[in-house]
Amino acid sequence: MDGTGGIEVSGAPRVGSRQGMARLAGILYLAFIVVFAVSTSVEGKPIVWGDAAATAKNIASSEWMFRIGNTGEVVSTLLFLLSAWALYVLLRPVGRNLALLFLLLNLAGVAAECACIVIRAGTLELLGRPSSLHAFSPDQLHDLGMLLLKVSGSGGVVQTLFYGAWLFPLGYLVFKSGFLPRFLGVLLLLDGLCMTVCFLQLSLFPGYEKLTYPTFPIMFIAEFGLAVWLIFKGVREAEKELPAQQG
Repeated sequence: MDGTGGIEVSGAPRVGSRQGMARLAGILYLAFIVVFAVSTSVEGKPIVWGDAAATAKNIASSEWMFRIGNTGEVVSTLLFLLSAWALYVLLRPVGRNLALLFLLLNLAGVAAECACIVIRAGTLELLGRPSSLHAFSPDQLHDLGMLLLKVSGSGGVVQTLFYGAWLFPLGYLVFKSGFLPRFLGVLLLLDGLCMTVCFLQLSLFPGYEKLTYPTFPIMFIAEFGLAVWLIFKGVREAEKELPAQQG
């Protein structure tokens, strides 16, 4: 079969193992959502955009919280990549090439996010230990720390592109699978479109965040819905697989 559609008979996982992989993917995805939401909330609390001095004071006084947030986000990227791998194994029989594509796009987004985390962690060296940098005045250190946070935020725009792009092949394969409900595939495709809109807004119209507010419920429902469905409903069991489609 080709990589665009159809269910491959040879090499397809048995129903039992497929059900287990579906639940594993759901658990990993839900864990990612929870850990990411908590970690980004924690690490974002000390930051006061537009006020470098206040941000420096907050990070210095709550360094442990900032570290926990950064560590949590690193863990979330691992969970996200593992969930993408589980979905790859689950959906590979539907379309091998597209499954590999969404896995690679997810990996690219995870790599971009990890780079942003490393840059953001550098603010601890500037603001958490100012005594080790005698060549800079406190105000200069504060400005440099804020610059690192802004650079990290700009890198987040890049990861948004990849995290949106991977949803298109994923949504298509879910839609074509035959063992997952088609509405989940449609929601994931809409989610990818919403993420693309967010990328364009952040890149071209950074002062108009309100433009993307209507997309947030769609993104949450699509990804949280996929995770919950995989955990509690799994995949549709069938004794006979559909024949592979050509073209």
